Amino acid sequence: MYTTEMGRAFKSLNHFAPKGFGLQVIDNEHFLTVKASEKAFNVLDDFNKRRAVEYMVRVKDALEQNGAIVLLVREGGKDNV
Repeated sequence: MYTTEMGRAFKSLNHFAPKGFGLQVIDNEHFLTVKASEKAFNVLDDFNKRRAVEYMVRVKDALEQNGAIVLLVREGGKDNV
């Protein structure tokens, strides 16, 4: 399901990601999972947290515009301190 066009759209948005923050795209055959690390997110300052959220939304929109069904998730939780 993860097409070349989706890959290009995803990579074209890299400059929106705050330094030290990235997303992982996982192909689940019928949909894509975009996973963010909660630990990487939590160490960002307020401004960069907002940029990270904007980046996630842009990635989701770009993938959906190329035909994907997208699920945004976070990796981590209480135990990931």
